[in-house]
Amino acid sequence: MLNSLSGRFLILTVIFVMLAEVLIFVPSIARFREDYLLARLERAQIASLALLADDMLSEDLEKELLQNAGVYNVVLRRDQIRQLVLNSPLPDMVASTYDLREAMAFDLVRDAMLRLADPEPRVIRVIGVPSLDAGQLIEVTMDSGPLRTAMIDYGLRILWLSALISIVTAVMLFLAVRVLLVKPIKGVVGQMQNYAAAPEDARRIITPSATVRELREAEDALKALETQLTQSLKQKERLAQLGGAVARVSHDLRNILTSAQLFTDRIEMSEDPAVKRMAPKLVNSITRAVSLCENTLAFGRAEEPAPTLTLFNLSELTNEVLEAERLAIGDDDISLSEDVPASLMLRGDPEQIYRVLSNLVRNARQALAATGQHGEISVAATTEEDDWVITVTDTGPGLPPKAREHLFQPFQGGVRKGGSGLGLAIVAELVKGHGGTLSLRRTDETGTCFEVRMPMGQMI
Repeated sequence: MLNSLSGRFLILTVIFVMLAEVLIFVPSIARFREDYLLARLERAQIASLALLADDMLSEDLEKELLQNAGVYNVVLRRDQIRQLVLNSPLPDMVASTYDLREAMAFDLVRDAMLRLADPEPRVIRVIGVPSLDAGQLIEVTMDSGPLRTAMIDYGLRILWLSALISIVTAVMLFLAVRVLLVKPIKGVVGQMQNYAAAPEDARRIITPSATVRELREAEDALKALETQLTQSLKQKERLAQLGGAVARVSHDLRNILTSAQLFTDRIEMSEDPAVKRMAPKLVNSITRAVSLCENTLAFGRAEEPAPTLTLFNLSELTNEVLEAERLAIGDDDISLSEDVPASLMLRGDPEQIYRVLSNLVRNARQALAATGQHGEISVAATTEEDDWVITVTDTGPGLPPKAREHLFQPFQGGVRKGGSGLGLAIVAELVKGHGGTLSLRRTDETGTCFEVRMPMGQMI
């Protein structure tokens, strides 16, 4: 119970109500003490008036008047004359004097607490103003024992009443919290557990029904989240099914196209002019189809393997990439250049970094070749305080807006006609495996620049 919301709320309610009652108790007990002393002054005044009315009161009657008033003696000041009206022997010396005529609230509270803390009965003097303006001053001496006893009795009654009020209030609030908060929250938790058992089932999405505004807002937010999650799961399931089908088709199609590729050399040797004219286009089409199948199968695998980190010379690796691309340029008017320090050593997986640069340079080459104009591709690298930064820049026509929206998403970021859109997705995944980032720094009519940023970390 103590670990539940309602149980803790019950305990806190009792504590806070009792604290409030204690704060009320302190001034209440001080007020009770003041009223008690004023009552004694009033009784003493009445007793003294009886003596003033008859100067021949017997000693026994005077003693009885003092007992009824609860005091030892009474002093009145009337007409500027201070007069000892009633008198009896004091059991002890006067320990304290309290003047109630202009007593401050702090003084009353302090004196009350000190009286409660002192168990010893003492003789005290109390000074006040006579009621009904029957003189300028009245002064009595009395025993503090009965005063403390009366204060304790009054305090116990207050505490018992406070405890009862606390318990009743706490129980009522406990029941209210259970009905208004705990029960609806448990309902939401139960619904979440029910939805978690089968999140793809749209019938399990919560239907907001709470009347409390905050809970209703939580239910609305949960409904939106569950709806979005269910749709995403359905979409991912469809994509997974589609991916499995595409992988199977790509596998078989790659084998067929590979066999067809073996016949292209013999076709190119034909003397038929029509065959000579069409053979290069056929070869390019088959090559692109094989590349698409291989990329699809590569991306369809669970994940790229973790990189095997080692220090290697980035300039030498860049030259290998550019040399391979120069063989593919053919008759296109495209120049390749690199600006990588010869001594720059990079920590990473050489094979994966080769694929990163190869994909970026190949994309740039294909974009430039599509324009039929002269173009340049440059690979540059620098070191910053904590990162290696590699840029691949071309002077092509830039990326169209549609390609920028889904640039690094598979099957959606393709730029050239017939492209699969997998190249940049694979590059982004490889760079991410090194703890780095791939970003599009610039693209406009003057060209495009991609940036690969990889953290140096701890050098090996």
